[in-house]
Amino acid sequence: MLSVMVGHRVEAYEFRELDGDRVLVLFHLRGVGKTSGLDLGQIRTALASLFHVNDGKVTRLVNYVDSARALADLGLEE
Repeated sequence: MLSVMVGHRVEAYEFRELDGDRVLVLFHLRGVGKTSGLDLGQIRTALASLFHVNDGKVTRLVNYVDSARALADLGLEE
């Protein structure tokens, strides 16, 4: 997906340490479509990644395309 974007970047807006082994990161994608000119900043993307960490290394990564779903799956609904 990033190859079709210009100026793409990830902007994390919240980090939650869930326990000693898991960290949830909520973030937005930013960038502009090369062909369409669509600005992702106007589409309010709200994504999440759940990092499982052991001995300072990521051992598992779960990506969510909807941060609300991540919060619900983890029992953290706002």
